[in-house]
Amino acid sequence: MADSDWLAAESKLVTCQTGSYWVRMGCLLVAWLALAASAFPKHKQPEPSFQYAGGTEKIARSFGGNLEVTAEALVFKCPLATVTMPFASISFMEFRSDISQRVRKLQIHWQVYPEKRLRKQNRYFTVVYKDAGETHILVLQVAPSAMRPYLAEIELKSGKRVEVMGYEEYP
Repeated sequence: MADSDWLAAESKLVTCQTGSYWVRMGCLLVAWLALAASAFPKHKQPEPSFQYAGGTEKIARSFGGNLEVTAEALVFKCPLATVTMPFASISFMEFRSDISQRVRKLQIHWQVYPEKRLRKQNRYFTVVYKDAGETHILVLQVAPSAMRPYLAEIELKSGKRVEVMGYEEYP
């Protein structure tokens, strides 16, 4: 074999070995990325931003759920129950740091009585509504930052004002 033939053969051998090395490394990298991607869920279930704090519904205290604002009603959905409050049946709504005297003085049968705690920030969204001729109350605990986007939408769709405690400062 001539030196030129030997160099040509040697270069083919090096190219083949180098090529197969990179193919193996590429396959290993793809397998590793696939394993890493499957270890983490693609869509994390959002934490419920609303918690049942009290009212006339038979739901456990602090049970989390989501509030939906539809064209016709407010709907609180949690795994145990769904409470639909048509806008036409809502007497009043408030967002305060505590439960107002107006709500506490209502002559109703509370299933879960809200905790009596004064907070520095508004935390309780209260809805008073009528269902089958009876007054019902739904008190939800929610952070001000989570409630802020709902306030305008609720007022716009319901045509009713949400009373917000006056001293609350929103950054």
